[in-house]
Amino acid sequence: MALIVQKYGGSSVADADKIKNVARRIVATKEKGNEVVVVVSAMGDTTDDLIQLARQINPKPQERELDVLLSTGEVVSSTLMAMALHEMGYEAVSLSGAQAGIRTDTTYSKARILHIEPKRVVKELEKGNIVIVAGFQGMTDDMDIATLGRGGSDTTAVALAAALKAQMCQIYTDVEGVFTADPRLVPEARKLKEIGYEEMLEMATLGAKVMHSRAVELGQVYKMPIMVASSFSDKPGTIIHGGISMEVRNKARGIAHDLNVAKITVVGVPDRPGIASAIFEPLAKANISVDTIVQNASIDNITDLTFTVARGDSDKAMSLVQPIAKSIGAKQCVSDSTLAKVSVVGTGMLNTPGYAANMFRALSEQGINIQLITTSEIRITCIIAEGKVKDAIQALHKAFDLEQDLI
Repeated sequence: MALIVQKYGGSSVADADKIKNVARRIVATKEKGNEVVVVVSAMGDTTDDLIQLARQINPKPQERELDVLLSTGEVVSSTLMAMALHEMGYEAVSLSGAQAGIRTDTTYSKARILHIEPKRVVKELEKGNIVIVAGFQGMTDDMDIATLGRGGSDTTAVALAAALKAQMCQIYTDVEGVFTADPRLVPEARKLKEIGYEEMLEMATLGAKVMHSRAVELGQVYKMPIMVASSFSDKPGTIIHGGISMEVRNKARGIAHDLNVAKITVVGVPDRPGIASAIFEPLAKANISVDTIVQNASIDNITDLTFTVARGDSDKAMSLVQPIAKSIGAKQCVSDSTLAKVSVVGTGMLNTPGYAANMFRALSEQGINIQLITTSEIRITCIIAEGKVKDAIQALHKAFDLEQDLI
């Protein structure tokens, strides 16, 4: 008997009929002789609706209370799913994140899982129950509810699978797997049969919406195979694992893009020790993640420092950086929230010449200006104008022959 952890996203449980459809899929897994733990997201746009409602009451709601409110969306989904299974004649029990033993830190709305004590989950499985866990949430040491932020239900599922030593974590969503690019922008995009943790982590970090980077990272750390598939079809999905063949295959695996980019430039910065620390430490303390960082070559000990953050953090970052810029003698601080990033990802690119040149040539032929460039061992990322993203992705997908199945 295998233990399977499944996760169903908000679009998969958006209404009563879809909840019943998911319940049938869960039963099919159970009937194969498996123990089943299911993690569910809030129904449809419930989380966004709750945020909007909260802000109608209080434009700046207290973070603790907002997390308690938002956690209810997943609780509703989990209880309805248990009811659907009961109606089908199967024993099931719904658990909140706290009841499932998920313990988090106190960073409300962006909490991190510290550890999981799955005793209650194991106890319910031993009774023969299908266990339905509310995703996206956990409990602090002070017994307060904290939510995990974007992709929190994915993270819940993989973390539970690791804690329970499950055979596999299955992520069901509204897409059929991981594609070489967003198929809505590139009709020729192919679904990958498999992809390595490192490649998927880069693609998720760089904007691929099918999986959240935190969940992929957990899968890699605990060597938990993750299967991504659609809850609306029976077509095979994509397996994310660590055993990808590195021999005959396309060395570039996919094109990722992210529209959630804002650029901040501190102009005329004195080039002396301690300046970068003075700028970035306050951002870290405010839980603002900084992505690309570029510092120009110094001329007469004066330079420009540019970095990117998520658009939602842009105003907060500017409010922190502007007084610092003034105090260190910089000329000014400017921002731009009309940007995006496009990335070519693939572990096969490691130590292989020509990929950067190919990428830059493809963008140049489309008249696309590159504002910033950043690289790692397995990806090249360019910051470009938001309005050029579709043209960029289509050009790069063709330039790297990703429409061809070379695996």
